[in-house]
Amino acid sequence: MNALLCVDAVHAHYGKSHVLQGVSLHVQDGELVTLLGRNGAGKTTTLKTIAGVMPPTQGQVRFGGEAVHRLATHLVAQRGICLVPEHRGIFKLLTVEENLLLGQRKKSPWQLPDIYRIFPRLKERRANGGGQLSGGEQQMLAIGRALMNAPRLLMLDEPVEGLAPVIVEEIVAQLQTIKAAGVAILLVEQNLEVCTQLADRHYIIEQGAIVHEARNADFIADDAVKDRYLGVGMA
Repeated sequence: MNALLCVDAVHAHYGKSHVLQGVSLHVQDGELVTLLGRNGAGKTTTLKTIAGVMPPTQGQVRFGGEAVHRLATHLVAQRGICLVPEHRGIFKLLTVEENLLLGQRKKSPWQLPDIYRIFPRLKERRANGGGQLSGGEQQMLAIGRALMNAPRLLMLDEPVEGLAPVIVEEIVAQLQTIKAAGVAILLVEQNLEVCTQLADRHYIIEQGAIVHEARNADFIADDAVKDRYLGVGMA
């Protein structure tokens, strides 16, 4: 398959615990794909495996046609895979602008004016310390810093968890802008309304294995699948 990202039959372990059991998925250039599932299903582990944080025990990850599953994390990032973790990982004692510049790769197409255009709150608070930001602003900073690293694939782990609805709306609009700029996105998120606003396709993972794949319109229409695997329906 000629995909930007191709995860092929990946297994991963935490000690003796067999967490991922043959995960296969793909993401095309410019596509936004979600990875859905209940807590503990293996979503975060899948992102960490793709990013090189947790090498697979079997299977492979290919990115842009290159096998990257044995590369160190910084080399995976250099290839253009950026992970924004659930807890954001910003430097709270540095200013917003210092955080952004730390993430900048040489010759990145994303420069400070681009980030400030997408995230005007960051421009307003560029001299504030990261620790002085609200949770939503910290999430915007984490995404902006990842963009400065020139990703071809941006991976996001629960980016709107615990945020106020008005901030969620902002982040949805910002992710739509990033996608329109050609950045592929792999999104782990519990908020199904957000997922269906953004996604081209969805995967559902259960007990470490992919159990369902659907295009967005089919996923929205299939309440039985959502109820079976996610425990929710949609109005």
